[in-house]
Amino acid sequence: MKFFPESALVQLEFNKIKDLLKEQCQTEWARDKATELRIHTRKDFIVHELTQSSEFKQLLDAGQYFPNDYVLNLAKELKLLGIPGAVLTGDQFLDIRKLAESIQRIFRWFDKDRKSIYPALYKVIATTTYEKEIIVLIDQKLDEQGVVRDNASDELLRIRQQLSRKRTELRRTFDRILQKLSKAGYVTDTAEAFLNGRRVVSLFAEHKRQIKGILHGESDTRKTSFVEPEETIELNNDVFSLEHEESREVYRILRELTAALSLHAPLLEIYHNILGEFDFISGKAKFARTIDGQLPLIIDKAHVHLIKAYHPLLWLYNKKAQKPVYPIDVSLNEKTRILLVSGPNAGGKTVTLKTVGLLQLMIQSGLLVPVHPDSEMGIFKQLMIHIGDTQSLEFELSTYSSHLKNMKYFMENANGKTLFFIDELGSGSDPNLGGAFAEVILEELVRKHSLGIVTTHYLNLKIMANKTPGILNGAMAFDEQHLLPMYKLIVGKPGSSYTFSIAERIGLETRLINRARQLVDEGHFHLDKLLNRTEQDLQVIEKEKKQLQQLVKENERMKKEMENLINKETHHQQVELLRHQNKITEDRLAYLKDMERKLRQVVLDWRKAESSEDKNELIRQLHGLLFTQQVKQREEKARKKINSKYEEVGGEIQIGQKVLMRKNHQVGEVREIKGRKAIIQLGMIPITVDLGDLTVVSEKSAP
Repeated sequence: MKFFPESALVQLEFNKIKDLLKEQCQTEWARDKATELRIHTRKDFIVHELTQSSEFKQLLDAGQYFPNDYVLNLAKELKLLGIPGAVLTGDQFLDIRKLAESIQRIFRWFDKDRKSIYPALYKVIATTTYEKEIIVLIDQKLDEQGVVRDNASDELLRIRQQLSRKRTELRRTFDRILQKLSKAGYVTDTAEAFLNGRRVVSLFAEHKRQIKGILHGESDTRKTSFVEPEETIELNNDVFSLEHEESREVYRILRELTAALSLHAPLLEIYHNILGEFDFISGKAKFARTIDGQLPLIIDKAHVHLIKAYHPLLWLYNKKAQKPVYPIDVSLNEKTRILLVSGPNAGGKTVTLKTVGLLQLMIQSGLLVPVHPDSEMGIFKQLMIHIGDTQSLEFELSTYSSHLKNMKYFMENANGKTLFFIDELGSGSDPNLGGAFAEVILEELVRKHSLGIVTTHYLNLKIMANKTPGILNGAMAFDEQHLLPMYKLIVGKPGSSYTFSIAERIGLETRLINRARQLVDEGHFHLDKLLNRTEQDLQVIEKEKKQLQQLVKENERMKKEMENLINKETHHQQVELLRHQNKITEDRLAYLKDMERKLRQVVLDWRKAESSEDKNELIRQLHGLLFTQQVKQREEKARKKINSKYEEVGGEIQIGQKVLMRKNHQVGEVREIKGRKAIIQLGMIPITVDLGDLTVVSEKSAP
């Protein structure tokens, strides 16, 4: 994958992901691979890497053991093994034996069933064979401690047998001499020692001439002398000579063993890499468990469909701090290529941008990502990013100049396989001029069929996104009442910057706020205010909708419980009651959805409106819509009150009867009838009403 700029991976914090992955690896081979983690563009390779990680994660989740606990680094030993004339030590041979033994356990672990259950893991060793001769060769020559066996050769056996006899004879002779000198009081408390590989007697210095032999040295205080007795000189010489012969024979045997194993050096190199690869896969699986990594569907085209996606680093940080983490849902495809995210500062716009970018890098490097498994992720060949202040002192470029320079690269090099991210498009210049250039940049990137996410505060871009095919508005939700960001991405609508709301909440003087409002273009201010109010209304509607949906579910649950617990008669009564409650709830839900649709339409018409007259008409419609809602609520309340006291009896209307006036839901008494009209006494006030709008009612009897 190609990147722009060179710091793109650092800006998206991919280096931190590699560091966390490296911590999960044990072998040097795996840690090096984590450090040099590559980002691929071939679907088959990416899917294979992801499947391996997923299969190993399944093992860990199930608590199953996999024999990859070998952690030694044998790069040096294996290199020596391939050099003619090189000789390995006994300890080095033991390490090579552990390598072969670990591979043997892995081959045995992959029985017939596991080969079919974990095909991606098995593929690591599928083209390799296990060579048992490696362990046989080592065991023939070395014991469990890495010492050359006596029977490794006939010559070594002869030497060690003679050496054993000479050492026994030397010990007996030395013990006899030592006993004699001890009785005479010549020896010190240490009695004996070894100097220059020779066995010597430790004598008081004044008695050193009382025994014939070779003086090998004295203590620092010169109170003790070390003498080799004359009777043991020849025996010491024999032992020394035999030990030298033993060393030469051991060296010869190790050299022959090294030469024999060198034939298997390429295979041992493969074994070493296999164990490192399994450690690397294990590290990826362990890391995936720490971030709740999942395997989404991989599509071989430019495509992003993330469901409940988290920023992995933010997930780990908030988990440690015991703070909530808010997921995002993002879709970029052939129809919706660019998501324009707006909203207040510190509301999560940049985090949203970085989340999508980092997850894309991770998935193309074979790492499981914290998303819902139903998510879909495509493959990109180029990633471009522009985040933060890119002012360059070295090239004497202003922030905006550097910004435009980067945008120039974007427009010249972007294509259908490019994923790009731009934070605060057009910032650093005059809002009107910068906004105009920002529109041109977006148009060009859409024309190039690139996919990306752009954050902005510019109103002209929000309006552009609403009428330009391929660009979709998105907003970060904001709780205006508590002045807190909600870190929730709402796709399909632009967001308000809440500039004046935030100023009011922090206690800025009212006259200053009002003066600022006067300086702002009236249409601009009303649009931001409308976006502000609409967003809050939609949040309330969304909340009520969820509550009503939960109520429907709760009623359904209660219905099922009652069907199992009550008798048949009560069962039917309760079911009818629940059906009635659900019908009321569903009607309310339908009403809220209708209100939401109408509010969205008003916002859409506002964006399209060009003249002040059109905008004033929309404002009147909005007020009318809200007023109609209040009237309906009052009428519904009055209707329920009347229905609780009266019931309709119908029939011909006569003087003295109580009647219901349908239009205002009030009950009065008929005083006089004049043709098609009737005079109704409503309290102290007589009212004339058409007979067609009246219904005869009677008071309900007390239960």
